[in-house]
Amino acid sequence: QLSEDVERVSENPTEREEDMEVHEDSSSVILPDGELATTTPSLRFSKTCLKNVFSVILLFIYLLLMAVAVFLVYQTISDFREKLKHPVMSVTYKEVSLYDAPGIAFYPGKAQLLSCKHHYYDHIPPLINPGQPGDIECTTQRINYTDPFTNQTMKSALVVQGPRDVKKRELVFLQFHLNETDQDFSAIDYLLFSSFQEFVSSPEKAKFMEDCESSYSSWKFSGGFRTWVKMSLVKTKEEDGSETVEFKQETSVVNYIDQRTKPGSDQLFFVVFEWKDPFIQTVQDIITANPWNMIALLCGIFLALFKAADFAKLSVKWMIKIRRRHLKRTRQVTNHIS
Repeated sequence: QLSEDVERVSENPTEREEDMEVHEDSSSVILPDGELATTTPSLRFSKTCLKNVFSVILLFIYLLLMAVAVFLVYQTISDFREKLKHPVMSVTYKEVSLYDAPGIAFYPGKAQLLSCKHHYYDHIPPLINPGQPGDIECTTQRINYTDPFTNQTMKSALVVQGPRDVKKRELVFLQFHLNETDQDFSAIDYLLFSSFQEFVSSPEKAKFMEDCESSYSSWKFSGGFRTWVKMSLVKTKEEDGSETVEFKQETSVVNYIDQRTKPGSDQLFFVVFEWKDPFIQTVQDIITANPWNMIALLCGIFLALFKAADFAKLSVKWMIKIRRRHLKRTRQVTNHIS
């Protein structure tokens, strides 16, 4: 009988393997007394459940990350638009050893220029003959032009070349004299503009002075005092690329004690012009938002969004596949039981 069984197995090996597989499946599911086995299927079910729970948790995490990425995109675009509307003022300082000599336009009226000299190292020697004509060592020009605000009044200006050498503390000292005045107080107006050389080389000096008076502010210095003016230069760069120049000045006034033997009713004016420091201040509006940084950030955020969406898609497909496999195994077990 044993030899017959061996011969039968050798003749039909495929059928025997199928019977063994059926026995293995049935033995792993059904006990000999007909009860359902709980050890192997329960373990398999618990692993599947854990995988599904883990997949759901990962899916929610990536959905949360996607929501954060969308919020970052909105916030980045909003910040960029806000920075475009509100540029930041940038101030830089450039040190120079020589300034372009400024122009000083005086409007003396009836007053007369007595002397004008360049001094160095902040030293002004005492006046020898105050109130008397002296040396005029400055470069000066007189110009008549129409008042740009009234278009009817003619104005006469005395234009003087200002100091240049800031390291040697070059200064310009001027003395004016006014013999008679019909006012309770006397003062001389003056105007500062950026370049005396531009005034000299301008073909239309009257038009040049009209533009200067329209663009720059004017100041006064009074008679009977020594007025010390320390200038600083401020350049402002506009949005269209143009550059405007203006002066800031610190003024100190010292009383002049008239020691002449016969002081009359005339008025004496003393004024000193000097550079405050060797730094030119440049002011410009800058936009702190960098479009390239924003584009790089948006690219990174969108890449994260696509990766998260792709992972979520694969997770859903994997969960569906696991679910179908579980249902298939359940149907197989049910068929074996039946």
